Parts: sequence; C-alpha cells; structure tokens
Amino acid sequence: MHSKSKARMLTLLKIRNLALVDQLLWEPSSGFICITGETGAGKSVIIGAIRLALGERADKTLIRSGEQQCSVEAVFHLPNSSPVHAILNEHGVPPCEDGNLIIKRIISPTANRQFLNDSPCTLNLLREAGACLVDMHGPNDHRSLTSHDRQLSLLDAFGEHARLTQAYADSWRQWQDARRAYDDLEHAEAAADREIELLRHQVDEIDAAGFTLEEVLTLEERWQRARNGTRLQELVSRMLSMLEETDGPGLGSQLRELSRASHDLERMDSSTAAWLAPLKGVTLELKEIESRLADYSAELDCDPQELFRLEERINLLESLKMKYGHSFEDIAARREEAVRRLDRIEHRTERLEELRAAIAQLRKQLDAAGQALTKARQAAAPRLAESIVKHSRELGFRQAVFEISLTPLQDPGSQGMETVEFLFGPNPGEPSKPLRLIASGGELARIMLAIKSALAHKDSTPLLVFDEIDANVGGEVARSVGFKMQQLGARHQVISITHFPQVAALASHHYLVQKASAGNRTISCLREVDQEERIDELARMLGGGGDHARTLAQALLQNS
Repeated sequence: MHSKSKARMLTLLKIRNLALVDQLLWEPSSGFICITGETGAGKSVIIGAIRLALGERADKTLIRSGEQQCSVEAVFHLPNSSPVHAILNEHGVPPCEDGNLIIKRIISPTANRQFLNDSPCTLNLLREAGACLVDMHGPNDHRSLTSHDRQLSLLDAFGEHARLTQAYADSWRQWQDARRAYDDLEHAEAAADREIELLRHQVDEIDAAGFTLEEVLTLEERWQRARNGTRLQELVSRMLSMLEETDGPGLGSQLRELSRASHDLERMDSSTAAWLAPLKGVTLELKEIESRLADYSAELDCDPQELFRLEERINLLESLKMKYGHSFEDIAARREEAVRRLDRIEHRTERLEELRAAIAQLRKQLDAAGQALTKARQAAAPRLAESIVKHSRELGFRQAVFEISLTPLQDPGSQGMETVEFLFGPNPGEPSKPLRLIASGGELARIMLAIKSALAHKDSTPLLVFDEIDANVGGEVARSVGFKMQQLGARHQVISITHFPQVAALASHHYLVQKASAGNRTISCLREVDQEERIDELARMLGGGGDHARTLAQALLQNS
C-alpha cells in the first residue's frame, strides 16, 4: 500500500507554448509522485516549468517554435505558518486568498515578466519566495551539499537551532555595526581648523537670521501688503464712501430704505414675504462687509520703515537660500547637518571611547550566543551523522562511514564560531574525506537523499523535487531510493523524474509523458496512468513489452 500525505503544496501547474508543450494543465496529487516517459518525451519541461516558477532565469529559446511567447503558472497552497506570507507582506504583494499563492511567468523575445498573486514583482523577490516553497534536487543541485554554509544549515535544521542561530545572528550584526562605526570614525581625517570655522559660521549665520517657519510662510504676503499700502488704502476708502452717505445717499443708506419699504409692503400684503425675504440677508451681509472694510483700513500700515524692514528680511532669506538651499527647509537641514558634523568633530575622542566600550560589551554577548550555538551543534553533529549513516546503508553504502567535523574559527563568523565539514568514507579501511573531494554525482545524490530522510521530521519545505537523482545506480539501490522517496511522501509532496521501474512502482501516483503529433507539429502530453496502463509503462521501462516484463511489472506493484 502506498503511503499517503496530507501535504499538497503544488496544486496546479499550467504551461503554455514552452518547448514541446503547447498547453498543459496539471493538478498534481499529494504524496509521492513519479513522472516517467521515453527519453526526449518532454519530462524535463515539467521540471523546467517548476524551476521557472521559482525564479530561474529564462530566455527566448524556451518559446515553442512559431509562437510569440510562453508562460508558466503555478498555484501553491500555503499553510498559515509559511514564511512566504511575511515575504509578501514585506514587499507589498497582495496576500494569498484561501492560502493560495499564484505565480506566473511570461517569457517573450523582448521582455520577461513575473507576477505574485497577479501583482508584478522582481525576479529576486520570486526567488526569495520560491526558496521557501520547493527543494529542488537535480543533476547539479546536490553539488550545493559540498558547501560549508549548506552543511551548516542542514546541521542546524536537524538540531532545531533556529532560536540559537537567530540570537547569534542578531548579536553578530550589532557587533559588526559597532566595529564599522568605530573604524569609520577612527580613520576619518581630522577636521581642519578652516572646516570647523566654516561650520560654526554657517550655524551662527542661520541662527542670527532668526527665521521661523511661521514668519517665512507669511513674509511674502506681508511685504506685498506693505508695498501696496497706499493703493490698498485708496481702494478701501473708495468702497466705504460708496456705502456711506456723503454728497448723496450711499448704497448702505439706500438698502436700509429699501428694507424699510419692503417691511411695510409685507405688512400690508403678506403674500410678498416669501420672495422679499432674501433682501434682509443682503442688507445684513452688506453691513458685515462695511464693518470688515473699516477694520481692514485700520490695520493697513503704510509706514515706509515697515516696508524697508520687510524688504531687508526678504533679501536676507534669499541670500540664505543662495548659500544653503532652495527653501527654508533646506536651510534648516543644512544647519542641523553642520551641528551634527561639529558635534562629531568636537567629541570624536569621547565617541571613540564609547564605541570601544560598546564593542567590548557586544563581543561578550556574541561570545555567549556563539558558545550556546556551538554546544548545541556539538551535541547534534554525532546524532545527525548516525542518522545519515543509517539511511546511507539502506541506499547501498553498506560499510560507509559518515562524520561531521566542527572546526573553531579564529574570529567569529556570520553563521557561528566554527566551520563544518561533512566527511564521507564509502569504502572500508579508507579514511573519511570531505564530500567535495571524493563523492561522485551519483553518490552525492544518494547522500542528499539520506540527509533528506534524516531531516524528514524537521524539514519545513513541503515540496521536494528529484530530477533523475537515481541515475547511475543499480536496480537494487534504485529500489532503496524509491523506498526513501515513498517514506518522504508521508510528510512531503514529492515529485520524482525517474527511468527506474523500481522507483516508479513505489509512487502513490504515476504520470506518463508522451510525444504526439498534431498536424505537422510534435507536442508533449502528461497524463496519469493506473492499473493496466501503469503495468504497460513499467513493462516498457523494464526493457520489453512481453508477458515476462508485464509479470515483473505486476510484481513490482504488488511489493510496493
């Protein structure tokens, strides 16, 4: 019976005009999925489409011949705990609806575009999100296993050191920031007396001017009023004379007489009240205007001295703008920068001493965080090595030795106070050596599978993709590889491209890629096979189509 997984990370893959695929809509199942087909049928296009969805670079050669563009769309169902949600929020991408993340890539001869939840995004952002979605293992991907950083991250994942690694990373960043600030200040050239004099002059000149934002906002208006004071007074006097009684009845007097007449008319004929009512409002508003004009006239200042003072202030402000910026805000910012620069110069010695003390204190915190992380890694390393050995022996390394060596660093590094080296000895009697020195591609692939098996309960990446990592192994070992993938399928969604019937027979779901002709074109098709069709495909993979091959295929399925 095949193991079932509740995890169904990749729920939809839609491909259009990519290489041999004209249109493909795939809704992969959960658990362990295998994809098979003859060489050249287009299996690599499926993996290539997933890689494009994760942010791999693309070029126009991927576009199906005769078409203008190709596209890939993938839908991933994310748990609430997925770090992708935080990444989307940080970059202002619309949140996932019902937990579904929609990724789309469009490749054309002139430009490539990518989208997250229908929002345009950068390729780097797509890669950042993709790193949390899928763990790819292809002919070259497992080479990353030879890097020290990758090995250290695997050890920390196994030991569940997330809290300790975060504490160390925070301490290391603070320590580095303090050291960088100290070096910048220490190596900065001492300020010349002329610079200090210039900075002080700038601050004194701006302070002496005494401008405030409130004054600057009203200065131009007040100057315009003072400059036109005589003309403004003439206009106000003329308006008041039209309202007041001088040589004849003024407008105000006439309106008051009109109001009295309307009152008498309304008293004698009440039907006129409705349309005469606005006249009362006009009379009141005119009184208000007359009062305002009188007040405005009293406020007008036609003093030449005040005009001269305002002109001087405007000229001074313009002079400061020419020196320090185009606005009052620029002038204020220049003053603050000069004050800060003076403070740094005049208090350089004191600041250096403060930074020295801070660096020493931060180094103590860093050492404490590093020692805690080192202790945890030292405890986890032999347990991880033991688990990898166990899984490796099940994958054909019967007498292999696996060790994890931790070497202290002379100075604290960004990931801890030690470096790690995975040591592997595939043959008895030979000393263990670093993976990068002895392991072949096939060996690395199986070791990676052993590590993934050791981390199965702690690996948070829901989708694992294996692209022909069982190449160059024997049939018995291939069966073991298949069993490992089947076990991983209990906790992950696992997709495997394979040429081995021993592996394919263990999958929960079997998909077949085939080439077909449509008109004068060749296309690739993907479909799930079951029962008799699955037996036929396994028989083909066994190297024949006769009764004997079918019997072997049935036996493989029954023993899966």
